[in-house]
Amino acid sequence: MKKALITGASGEIGTAIVECLRNEYEIYAHTFQKEDFLQTKFASEIQGGSIHIVKADLSISTGVADLLQQIPCVPDLLIYCAGKELYELFTDTSEHEYAKMLKLHVENPMKIVQQMLPSMIAKKYGNIILVSSVWGQVGASCEVLYATCKGAQQAFVKSLAKETAPSGIRVNAVAPGVVDTRMIRDFTEEEQKKLIEEIPMGRFAQPNEIAEVIRFLSSDLSSYMTGSVVTVSGGWQIP
Repeated sequence: MKKALITGASGEIGTAIVECLRNEYEIYAHTFQKEDFLQTKFASEIQGGSIHIVKADLSISTGVADLLQQIPCVPDLLIYCAGKELYELFTDTSEHEYAKMLKLHVENPMKIVQQMLPSMIAKKYGNIILVSSVWGQVGASCEVLYATCKGAQQAFVKSLAKETAPSGIRVNAVAPGVVDTRMIRDFTEEEQKKLIEEIPMGRFAQPNEIAEVIRFLSSDLSSYMTGSVVTVSGGWQIP
């Protein structure tokens, strides 16, 4: 069975991705603070050895080494879903926030990929998928740092795809719009209503709808796709 590393596996989208792929891959499911949740959610698969939990803080410099030392082989599929939003005025953004957000969304995913590439190149196969955001395409007021990080992810995907395609390695991203997760539930009912009114499909995405797009990108059905940023937004904020 092929092997997959899914970072951010304890978030709503990450968990949905694990659920989608658990019968197709042996999965290394990464979390930082929610190991107990994953242990309960996937107890039978963990006991059976098809899912392994790995822990690391990917917002710090040592996070990549901490993560990779827990994985005995380079996976066939890497899905980078770890991330967090930062909602504030750009003038209020601190040096500490800069460091953590850039590490989590830009520097550390690039380092993970860089560490894995030699083995992928040697076997002429690899599949890399980043979970990005529509904000990386269109920008976002009061989420300047987050949107900038997501834009950097998309530039990375497009560039790396060109470099690695001759080696049989595909690199793509998914750019979700508004997804019904914990983050959106922090908005007031009125704020949520206004957002829904802007979305042509008239609702938020469900995490499994993002996961199913990622399942497609992880499969041979998308074998000619690389360097793509797939927008999944219900028609909202299309650039």
